[in-house]
Amino acid sequence: MRNIMITIEYKGTNYCGWQIQNDRISIQQCIENAIYKITKEKVSITSSGRTDAGVHALGQVANFYTNSSINIKKIPEAINSKLPDDISIIDAKEVDNNFHARYSAKRKLYRYAILNSKYKRPIHNDFAYLVKYDLDINKMIQESKYLIGEHDFKGFMSSGSSVKTTIRTIYDIRLKKEEDLILLEIEGNGFLYNMVRIIAGTLVDIGRGKINRSLKEIIESKDRNKAGHTAASKGLFLKKVYY
Repeated sequence: MRNIMITIEYKGTNYCGWQIQNDRISIQQCIENAIYKITKEKVSITSSGRTDAGVHALGQVANFYTNSSINIKKIPEAINSKLPDDISIIDAKEVDNNFHARYSAKRKLYRYAILNSKYKRPIHNDFAYLVKYDLDINKMIQESKYLIGEHDFKGFMSSGSSVKTTIRTIYDIRLKKEEDLILLEIEGNGFLYNMVRIIAGTLVDIGRGKINRSLKEIIESKDRNKAGHTAASKGLFLKKVYY
């Protein structure tokens, strides 16, 4: 039995998210169906983490076990031949049988894109969150630094999660503006349910002056009501998973 690690890029717009659901099409379902067409095996693929409806990935990682003898170099092209155009396997490696895409992960890097424009921009419609208000990017950058380090991020988690602890470590956060696009990149050892989207929404609310308290105060409060809104899913990308 071989353990295959695959790296996946996908546009999440047309899917209910990563995880299989009975009544809607998921990323996981599409990939498992494609693998079956290639290997004639019903496999269950494990991802580094679930992404929600509309969320994209530049470097999602998953693994599956197979008895197939197909050459590892041919696996991406073979699976891609059975996938829709908005999902692609961009790398494949044979790994130790103990490797687990979720539990073996050490850290993740997410990117969030904000389109700060008075008008909609069709080219960015599926990939960035449109914010028409003027934003103080320097204030957003300054406040974002409070996120770095180990904190209890309970105030940045949506309800519906049953995690054992809400303590997470943020290693780095970068915020830059390129013309009308504001790009947020955040790297940590793990993220709570909707944590990156709530961080993005909070920074937007700080940037437009809707929230006057500091991010340091919001973190220490552990109160979801003191943080900002949950930014739209379409601006979020899982960029890279580190092992």
